Formats: sequence, structure tokens, C-alpha cells
Amino acid sequence: MGKNDNTLNADGALIVGAGLAGLFCALKLAPRPVTVLSPKPLGLGASSSWAQGGLAAAVGKGDSAHAHARDTELAGAGIVDFEIAEEVAAEASERIDDLAKWGTPFDRDKEGNFLLSKEAAHSFSRVVRVSGDRAGRAIMNAVIAEVRKTPSIRIVEGITAIDLARAEGRVIGVYCRKLGDRYGEPILIRARATAVLAAGGLGGLYAITTNPPGVRGHAMGMAARAGAMIADPEFVQFHPTAIATGSDPAPLATEALRGEGAILVNELGQRFMLDIHPDAELAPRDIVARANFSQIKHGHKVFLDTRKALGEKILEAYPTVARFCLEAGIDPVTQMIPVTPAAHYHMGGVKVDENGRSLLPGLWACGEASSTGLHGANRLASNSLLEAVVYGARIATDIGGLEPVRSLMPPFEGIAWDEESGQAVEVKLRNLKAVQQLRRIMSELVGVERDETGLRTALREIAHLEQSAVGVTRSFLNMCVSATLVAAAALRRTESRGGHFRTDFPNKNPDWQSHTNMTLAEALKIRAEA
Repeated sequence: MGKNDNTLNADGALIVGAGLAGLFCALKLAPRPVTVLSPKPLGLGASSSWAQGGLAAAVGKGDSAHAHARDTELAGAGIVDFEIAEEVAAEASERIDDLAKWGTPFDRDKEGNFLLSKEAAHSFSRVVRVSGDRAGRAIMNAVIAEVRKTPSIRIVEGITAIDLARAEGRVIGVYCRKLGDRYGEPILIRARATAVLAAGGLGGLYAITTNPPGVRGHAMGMAARAGAMIADPEFVQFHPTAIATGSDPAPLATEALRGEGAILVNELGQRFMLDIHPDAELAPRDIVARANFSQIKHGHKVFLDTRKALGEKILEAYPTVARFCLEAGIDPVTQMIPVTPAAHYHMGGVKVDENGRSLLPGLWACGEASSTGLHGANRLASNSLLEAVVYGARIATDIGGLEPVRSLMPPFEGIAWDEESGQAVEVKLRNLKAVQQLRRIMSELVGVERDETGLRTALREIAHLEQSAVGVTRSFLNMCVSATLVAAAALRRTESRGGHFRTDFPNKNPDWQSHTNMTLAEALKIRAEA
């Protein structure tokens, strides 16, 4: 591919996405040159910053990496790669040391030991936290500060990747657009060494989500269109306790509240989880989410009651949740918190090996954009930040032996984040009729509960949207591709497992105890037959 005015050469490795996985990888590559592309200023568009619970690690007395892996396997409903789980759990302590070294103010006791939270489906208190519910923001703040003072890392803000660029059978870079430039000529940013896709999940494809507004399946969509193998796309985790205020995105009430003893009740005061699972509110997320969904479907309202378990303690121990409540006119000390299931995390993504390599030469993937085999059908709470740092480090090790190259890259003139323009672009995209229709389709037909009729209808409607949307952009095409992969894989998997629940096939089937591997071509064939 020849050079032109719209081609720029990135220094060294090119990382697409500036969440925890991408920035951790950049730091681990130092002092080798890295260019990181971010649509927004560091920390603003990343799901990592919104994480409340913390980072799971077997660092407490009596705990072990094996026990952590076993809990991961049990939550993952039979398709976790146990060897991967053990290896990731064993690396947790070292990665936490990295984060602490970079200034993350983890909660500790007077002796300096970590204060650990217990979350659903964990057999030990093992969630390393910050200020109760501020782990994601505090970790990202520390990592961003370290990135800012690392001269080998170049950050380019205000630019969105829309396509992977390929030549001679390998990924050579990405095509991007400047902020707000929907129809201009794309810019090709060539990766002088390698490309790392760390651009997040797909929660924003759903009408109710806890994810930042820009997280809409773009990473998986562009990778699939370039020929990447996608693993487990049908497994979408719905968090049971998004705060039901009507906000978009929905604020989250961390699972740690239930770990402290908060309970779920309906408007009649009935504590329904006792009849559903022996662990009640601390059952795996998919079970709690479906229970809440069932209550709402049958006309009830669902509340998280923290009053007895926490009382006034919630104001200081969980300041983020308390602030969300107070801003919505809810006093969590004296009132119950209205909650609803919301799209929260995608267990699927670009299929990668133990080093984060995809099947496309030249492309690595990490964070929620990837599928490592760790989460199986249902992610164990607080394993997402752990996976992000472990695979960020592994990718850096895997590609770190490449010869460092520093180009004479010209300044990225005209590429910068502008707050006013950025917010205007986001509001415009969110209000596009086609985007609203797609989010409705996914929530109503490919959501917490699914069936054959609904999934076939969803696939037909997604195809119609993709083909008829006026002024369709690559970004919207990526969204439609990701939605198609989720729905097609959900239609093909005729059982229920973890985050995938079919009302017409409500039980697990041992014949399906394996990962889904699907190309875009396969998904489009299923869509065409719907």
C-alpha cells in the first residue's frame, strides 16, 4: 500500500485503545517506542475506569491460585480453560505489585496487608480494592500518571479506529477517523512493529448498559471484518444491579455491597433469591441477573436493600454508589436502591492464545476485546481487571523482542480531543435512529433471555438496519457485525450456559461443553438463513 497524505507511521508497537489493558501493555513495553490511539482523553472512555469492585487475587491467608482458578471454572459454567485460569491467577500478585509500584493506593490495614472484599462465587475474600468502590478509577489514575511520564509512549487522543489495515497476509495498521469526521478520507496509521487491539467490549449495543457510551462492539466488529476468528460471542454478562434511574449509561451498584450483606427484594418486601440458589444474593451473576429479570418481567420492581447491612457506612465505604444514589434523589441510608440487569461485560471477543496473539498475523488483542478462555460462559467477579493486566504484560513480553523502531513520524496535526465537539458527536451518535433501533433489538431479542423466534427476528432486523441505514458509517457497520455475531452464535448454541440463556433450551447440554469459534462469514450465513 503506497504512502499518501493520509498515511502516518506509528512508533514501534501500535496500541488501539487506552483502557487498562492497552496502557499496561504500553508501560510493560517501555522503553521501546509505543503509539497509543484513544478516541477520548486517557481514562474518560475506558470501561476500566468505571470498575468498582477491584482486582481479584489470591493474596489472603489460606487462599491459593488453584482455589481462585477453581472458582473461576465453576462460575464459567464448564467452558473455562482451567490451565489458563491457574496461570492467570498465579500471575495476579506480581501484577498487583506493578500497580502498587506505579502508585495505586490499594486499601490496606495497619500492618500493610490488603483489605480484601468478597464477591459473588468467590470462596475467599480476594478482591483487592481502593476506597471500597473506587478501584477502577484509582488504578487508571495511577497508570495514566505513569504513562504520562514515560517518554517512550506517545498518546494520540481524538481519533477512532474503524478498520484494520492488511497487506501481504498480515495486519499492518489501522484506518482511523478524526473526532467528528464521519465521512472524510480515513487516515492510515501504519504499525512499524505490531498492532495490539485493546478497544473494549460491546455493552453499548444494548439499551441498558453500565459501559461508557463509546463501548459498542467496534473492536470485535473491525477484527471480524478483517478475518479474525471470534470466540464465544454469545456470552454476554448482564450485571444484576445497575441502578434503575433511567440514565444512559446506567450507574452500577457494585457486587461488593451484596458481599457485605445487602439483599435483593421486590416491592412486596420478598427476598426472592433464597428460593433460587443456596448462595442467595452471592450466586453467580448470570443466575442473579435472570432472577431480577424474571421479577421485572412479571411486573415487579427490584431493590437492593443496604440499610441493615451497611446503614450510614455506605456513604464512606462505597462513596461512588452513594453519590450515584444521592444524585438520583435516593438516600441509600434510609431507602432501598432500585436496580435492574444491564449489559456489563462480554466474555467473547477476538480469539487469542496464551500470549494474546490472534489468528491474524501481526495482531494481538487484550482486555474485553479479546477472548482468552479465562471467563468461559460467565466471568467471575473482578477477574476482568486481572485479565487486562496479565495479558497486557504477556503481550509486551511476546512482542518485546522485536527490534525497536522509532520513525520520523510527523506531528498528528489536527488530531486532538475537544470536549465540546466530543460530547456533541457522542450525543448525535446515541440519538441516531439506527443506533437506537439496534440497541432495542439487542435488548429485547438477544438479551438476558433468548429463544429461536426472537433470535431469528433479531438477525433479520439487524441485516435490514445494516443495509438500509442512511449514511451508514464504518463505525455503525462494526456495531452491526458484532451484533450479528452475538445473535448468530446464540441461535446456533441450542442450550443454556452461563451468560447465554435460551428459554426454549433452558438446560445445559454436555454436547455443547466447548467454546464457540465463529468467523464473520459463518455468522452471515446463519443470518442469511434466518
